[in-house]
Amino acid sequence: MRNAVYRSYGNGTTGPAAHLPGAGSARIAGTTKPIGTVVKTSGSGRKSAEKSVRRKGDAVTIHEVARAAGVSPMTVSRVMNGNSNVREATRELVMRAVKELNYTPNPAARLLAAAQGTRIGLVYTNPSAAYLSELLVGALEGAARTASHLVLDTWANIDPSNERAAARRLASNVVGVILPPPLCESKAVSAEFIAAGVPVVAVASGRFQPDLSCVRIDDFRAAQEMTQHLLEHGHRRIAFIKGHPNQTASSRRYEGFQSVMQEAGISVDAALVQQGYFTYRSGLEATEKLLARARPPTAIFASNDDMAAAAISVAHRRGLDVPRDLSVVGFDDTPTATTVWPELTTIRQPIASMGESSIELLLRSIRRKDTDTRVVVDHVVAHQLIKRDSVAPPASK
Repeated sequence: MRNAVYRSYGNGTTGPAAHLPGAGSARIAGTTKPIGTVVKTSGSGRKSAEKSVRRKGDAVTIHEVARAAGVSPMTVSRVMNGNSNVREATRELVMRAVKELNYTPNPAARLLAAAQGTRIGLVYTNPSAAYLSELLVGALEGAARTASHLVLDTWANIDPSNERAAARRLASNVVGVILPPPLCESKAVSAEFIAAGVPVVAVASGRFQPDLSCVRIDDFRAAQEMTQHLLEHGHRRIAFIKGHPNQTASSRRYEGFQSVMQEAGISVDAALVQQGYFTYRSGLEATEKLLARARPPTAIFASNDDMAAAAISVAHRRGLDVPRDLSVVGFDDTPTATTVWPELTTIRQPIASMGESSIELLLRSIRRKDTDTRVVVDHVVAHQLIKRDSVAPPASK
């Protein structure tokens, strides 16, 4: 099977990827030609041709195609969706009418029809409840809008050695799967679904993987922008709390931080880099170590909002004012970012929109008739630096 890879960035598009919600969405390239000749069949069975009388801008309907071909609308639908239970002669009649009428199926209607009764799995092991809630909002909205069914499969208590077996079980009950982090990084898990012929979309993977579609942001660039923001406020002694080492996004965020510091001629103090795991508790432990140093940082860049919230908590417990004594920034812009005080400056990753995009990507993969070519889409959505109240110039420069 051949892979056709398409990639979209920012507000631009490369390749015929399906329209997806959110900034930076990809679209199918194409045009709608003027209405051509309608082929009608008289009562005697003789076909005659007459020009369609149609207001400019009106679209040809499936009922008109059916009348032109002398079949039912259901038969036209079966032909357009590649159903094999149609006689070849009938198929030719329908396709001739489609060509003569320049009929283009309504994408939204076809997507809705393809989704009826469709079960899409979302596998989850991420420890962040805030991240899960955002992702579920988007995925549920996408599923509801397309009349598909979302099946949430939690693997939090499954040993990694049993994940492949769990993937095989799920593959027998769904027709598409969404893999959020950290499972989006698991080649073994994605390979099981691909082998079963189940399309997969990886959400928030740090890098594009050529064997499965991805919906992600540019973590490297986002981290660069946040680091530059701290430098512009006068910070030079900036600490960094890494994300879980089992996720590529963690390394890309750290690499973005490093690159800007190096460009500014500032060496990264290894003592100011702490390992976190995208959990609140790991943020507490990392911040305790950072603030216990003889020369503590003036700013902390945490790789997600949960760890940034933990950093603020530790600072308050130590009697430090945020941001007067310590600036703290996060990543993701989950609800946590606005439930702490002060509210977090962070990178907005449109998690809900990414969940919705994943549903649409899967549905378009599911309804593809060409089984010899598996379309792989790298959908890079736009991120945004959200400036709130947790950053200020350092107390002493």
